[in-house]
Amino acid sequence: MQKYSVREAPSTEGEKELLAYSPLVRQLLYGRGITSGEEAEKFLNPHYENHCHDPFALKDMEKVVVRILTAVRDNEKITIFSDYDADGIPGAVVLHDFFKKLGYTNFVNYIPDRHTEGFGLSTSAVEQFGKDGTELLITIDCGITDVEEALRARELGIDVIITDHHLPAQSGLPPAFAILNPKQADCAYPEKMLCGSGVVFKLVQALCLRLRSPLEFGACDLGFPATIFPVGQEKWLLDMVGIATLSDMVPLTGENRVLAHYGLKVLRKSPRVGLGQLLLGLRLNRKDITEDDVGFSISPRINAASRMGVPMDAFRLFATTDEVEAGALAKHLDKINDERKGKVASLVKEVRKTVEERGVRKVVVAGNPNWRPALLGLVANSLAEDMQCPVFLWGRDLPAGALAQAGGGLELKGSCRSGGSVDLSVLMHEARSVFSDFGGHKEAGGFSTTLEQVHLLEEELERAYEKVRTEQTLDSTVFADAVLSFDEVTLRTYQEVEKLAPFGVGNHKPIFLFENAKVRKMEQFGKEKQHLKLTFAKTDGVYVQAIKFYATIADFSAQLQEGSPITLLAHLEKSTFNNRTELRLRIVDIV
Repeated sequence: MQKYSVREAPSTEGEKELLAYSPLVRQLLYGRGITSGEEAEKFLNPHYENHCHDPFALKDMEKVVVRILTAVRDNEKITIFSDYDADGIPGAVVLHDFFKKLGYTNFVNYIPDRHTEGFGLSTSAVEQFGKDGTELLITIDCGITDVEEALRARELGIDVIITDHHLPAQSGLPPAFAILNPKQADCAYPEKMLCGSGVVFKLVQALCLRLRSPLEFGACDLGFPATIFPVGQEKWLLDMVGIATLSDMVPLTGENRVLAHYGLKVLRKSPRVGLGQLLLGLRLNRKDITEDDVGFSISPRINAASRMGVPMDAFRLFATTDEVEAGALAKHLDKINDERKGKVASLVKEVRKTVEERGVRKVVVAGNPNWRPALLGLVANSLAEDMQCPVFLWGRDLPAGALAQAGGGLELKGSCRSGGSVDLSVLMHEARSVFSDFGGHKEAGGFSTTLEQVHLLEEELERAYEKVRTEQTLDSTVFADAVLSFDEVTLRTYQEVEKLAPFGVGNHKPIFLFENAKVRKMEQFGKEKQHLKLTFAKTDGVYVQAIKFYATIADFSAQLQEGSPITLLAHLEKSTFNNRTELRLRIVDIV
């Protein structure tokens, strides 16, 4: 059973430092380790000019800027190679829009097929770029471990600029012309946790600075009018950077908080026709877009393009200026996202049935060569949350008959989720003998194995789990940020909480504790009655609704009965679905 505790109130000294704010805001700030007025001001009021770092602090930035602008001056063919997810695709749009604004047309965007090409550069793609006359190749959100591919590009006379945010391999860096990555050991850039689109945006900032003031950098004037990128013009690209920052699970602190904050501001007024068509289909009011809308509605449709179809469709949606094309693409992405949800739900049922037939396991391991690896992270996430244990799922995209021909050397790819019971990166390292490759962090990861090794996967993971679990002392206590009464569920309270948004990794959405809460009414809602709604009442009789999607009363350890008191843990949120504003609670747990 999950343990809960309320975060401690600010100390006397902390109270003095934060007196400019309401008691609730003080409590929320203090719970995030913010104890001084200066820190609070910076956190609550992100400032684009004051809180963004100098892009030229990134290692190789000067070299990269000169190389790109030289390529533009000499009309060299540039290929932009980006990852296929909700970080790489927005980053591709950022660089695309920069070149378009500059009036440069001798460039192409390339996004690899997730199923046939996999992650990162491939030798076959590099070979094709050579045949197509590419002279400068710029990667986005990938490339930092692609040593052989960068070497082949160099042999073909292609200069490679890598922009990435993933950890470099211990074996060394690719032989690229230049690398922009704040995680390089000798890069002094202060914000190490930028997402891939964040790194590209720093590149665009640097390019704009150079174009506006070439002489300031000791460089010749390349002939572009200084007014082509007026001061602040690049901020219009922050809609894409905001989507990526909120999608890629990077900490929403420091410079990332600035990019996410202004990203949402730009999203609410962005002139992109594709975004407008997407929001229209989702029945979302543009001026009310939140980080939840990005995470639950926009990002899944970007990712659906690579999981269920062609990733370029998501790129084209945001890059196009054609209203008709935008409308068609928005409908297409919505359709394949629905297909994705259906396939994931079907796979969840299939895996759950397999698990039930085999009995309780410490680690869930399941797979099928016919399962699509691109969907397995979503399936594993759903099962791990429900079962509260590690889940490892594998599959393979294969044409009919290929399995028999491939034999024991067939490579299988999978995804895994922790379920909160163990550090996944430690678990996989302990069981590394059964993996061809693996990577990830505490909660999520991916792996490769072979048809021969996969039969040993469950046994080895269970052995590793026992060892890792006894060695780790994981505190499973969940902290509520403050105690509230239903009378305090008001627009004013919501506005106080909203001051700390956007929420995400590194800045969790506040959890509030409601004690002795009497349920007035319990009901299931939705087309298939798959969602739970509880009704509570304030002292003046006004009702407060608390909901949880895809839940029933049986999902909680507490005995739920109308009229009986419970302890409720919930987020405070404002729904604007269908242009109807509603203040409500989102259930986290009931004990």
